[in-house]
Amino acid sequence: MEPQFEVSHWVPFPADLVFAFFADPSNLPLLMPPRLEVRIEESDLHAPPVRPATSEAIRKLPVNPAGAGSDILVSFLPLSWLPMRVQWRVRITEFEWNSHFCDEQIEGPFKEFHHRHTIRPEVRRGHWGTLVTDTIDFAMPFGPLGSLGSRFVRHDLAESFAHRKKRLPEIMATVFRLAEQCR
Repeated sequence: MEPQFEVSHWVPFPADLVFAFFADPSNLPLLMPPRLEVRIEESDLHAPPVRPATSEAIRKLPVNPAGAGSDILVSFLPLSWLPMRVQWRVRITEFEWNSHFCDEQIEGPFKEFHHRHTIRPEVRRGHWGTLVTDTIDFAMPFGPLGSLGSRFVRHDLAESFAHRKKRLPEIMATVFRLAEQCR
């Protein structure tokens, strides 16, 4: 698998809170550009390992994480002018609390697709927060013809992650307030 896309951004919230948010697949549509109309069509979630010690507030948050072995069927509209939904089934292949999780395409638009979500605490300008890094390896179908589409995929990925970078601090602020109310 040759093409790779990687993006990182920092948010001023605790890593265990950010990880819990990302580990729940029902939050995916909140992070995606609205034009894609992302939906979780079905999921078969497997429990992750026992959650490590964390704050009482974060433990009380209503989170339904997808551990290794979980299958999730997502659908989206890849082209705004074409009302045809694309279905994409992924499986969680790795899961380590407050560190990373990986998903791989089982069925969908790519020949291969592997996405590693890495979440780690990091201090920036004297403030604790979380660095979220996404590393995506993918291969297009249709041989050399499909590889021409890699440029468009990278563009769409850049657009989606730019949207997420803009929205994530606002979403996490809401999640943080909810966690504070759970104390």
